[in-house]
Amino acid sequence: MLRAILAAFSAVFSVADPLGLVPVYLAMTVGYAPERRRRTAVVASAAMFVTLTIFAAVGPSILHFFGLSLGAFRIAGGCLLFLMAIDMLRAQPAMKRSSPEQLAESLGHDIAIFPLAFPMLAGPGAIANAMMQTAGVDTVWQKTAIYIAIALASFATLLVLLVASVAERRLGKTGLSVLERVMGLVLAAVAVQFIVDGIGEVLPALRIASMR
Repeated sequence: MLRAILAAFSAVFSVADPLGLVPVYLAMTVGYAPERRRRTAVVASAAMFVTLTIFAAVGPSILHFFGLSLGAFRIAGGCLLFLMAIDMLRAQPAMKRSSPEQLAESLGHDIAIFPLAFPMLAGPGAIANAMMQTAGVDTVWQKTAIYIAIALASFATLLVLLVASVAERRLGKTGLSVLERVMGLVLAAVAVQFIVDGIGEVLPALRIASMR
């Protein structure tokens, strides 16, 4: 069971790639108070755990029930992420255009759920990975090992995001401003890649459907 947990953990953690998310996380939480930044990290990690656990348990059934494909998830996530990238390139993230009342009500949960938890941490790739791991197991202990691995990967992600705040003191406001625009460009490229991958997955199905 320990080997199964380690194998699943390495797969989930590598696909979620919280280390690669650190620059984006810092750029999108510029100006956040330490408590609000920690809350954002906690909510994002918890949302990652809940999302991956749900899809690992009932994901295939949900997609089948609604007639949805993973390609559709990639396209939708890419479109939403592209809108966020434009805001970052213009140095006008969606949070700054909200009213003080909306900001007080959200308490940072907006970016914690999207785009941090989805589609970055628990994106189409991580969801597909969780689905594939549970689809090939039959015993209860094997499924339990996968759920434990998802929990450990989510906790490790939380630790990475909490430690990331140390880097902010070394970069300064000017460095973070430049980082915000650079990561906005990177996010735009990631969003386009999501859309391209989604279209690549959807088109074969459309060709098959048109031939019938």
